[in-house]
Amino acid sequence: MTLLFPLSIPFRAGVWIVLASATLIGCSGSPPEQEPIRPVRVEQVYRTGGSRVRTFSGTARAGVESRLSFKVAGTVRRIPVKVGDTVRSGQLLAELDPRDYELRVEDADAALAQARARARNAGSNLDRVRSLYENNNASRTDYDAARAEFEYSTAQVSSVEKRLELARSQLSYTRLLSPLAGAISAVEAEANENVAIGQTAVVLTSGNRPEVQVAIPEVFIARVREGGSVEVTFDALPGEVLEAVITEVGVTSGGLATTFPVIVRLSDASPDILPGMAAEVAIRFETADGRDRMIVPPFAVGEDLQGRFVFIAEPGAGELATVSRRNVKVGDLTGDGLEILEGLEEGRLLITAGISRVEDGMQVRLIPADPGEPDS
Repeated sequence: MTLLFPLSIPFRAGVWIVLASATLIGCSGSPPEQEPIRPVRVEQVYRTGGSRVRTFSGTARAGVESRLSFKVAGTVRRIPVKVGDTVRSGQLLAELDPRDYELRVEDADAALAQARARARNAGSNLDRVRSLYENNNASRTDYDAARAEFEYSTAQVSSVEKRLELARSQLSYTRLLSPLAGAISAVEAEANENVAIGQTAVVLTSGNRPEVQVAIPEVFIARVREGGSVEVTFDALPGEVLEAVITEVGVTSGGLATTFPVIVRLSDASPDILPGMAAEVAIRFETADGRDRMIVPPFAVGEDLQGRFVFIAEPGAGELATVSRRNVKVGDLTGDGLEILEGLEEGRLLITAGISRVEDGMQVRLIPADPGEPDS
């Protein structure tokens, strides 16, 4: 007979301790799951309003930049110019091997001679048949046939003349001439290279007054007007402040969807300004109320027991950044956004989407701002 004895309380407690220890040991073997880096949208904040001068970086370029190419395809025979050369209007810049086009001219010339001979023969035959027809020695059918042959031959002469004209034009297109005086900024073809129609061979810059292209943030672009006066400075020309006029204002944003291209043209020419030079363009912005304020999207401002706050991104390596909380004091809610009175510095990267999922000190990945997409 088997006797069953109940487990004592101390023994049962020991069993539970052993089981719990085994469970902990088993769990400690698997590493904790790493939380993925969250993407956030940011936009740079600026003060707007009042009478304030803003400076934007730009790049100088020639007033006229022509990317010259051949109108016919062929093999480059020679390029007698190099980068930096000054050229005059009508000067030879590049030349294709003309032999194929010379043969086309010769072929069209020979065809024209044949067509003219045939037309002369048809004209003589028409005169003969007309005389016979008038003396009732030829039928109406013979006369009509002779006249049709003469008209056809005349039309053939006109057609071959057009072909010869086209062949001569194509032969002239093997010589690339400068359309105006300027300087060579790039040579993109080489001797013995086969080039297609429209393929850039030489880049020519010209124009007495150079231009500067700048990228204007979206918060300012609505107040940039053509004809406005600006001041331009160049790192290569220290101490010089040049007057310029806004000539073009972009209507579509650039690659990051947060800036718009604007072109300003210098009022005076300077031989020291070369395309590609770094420039700073100073634009004065004025508003009717004269107030200088900082406006941010309302959905970028949060509120908790500590008050109103925003999150800014401190850029790190690549697209990574660190989140930093800033307590702010807000002002009026305008049609453009919420006014920030204190707590936020100009030029900071404000997190505009994803603020409900981030916290102070978190590492995030930056993506460009997308206007109109609120925080979720």
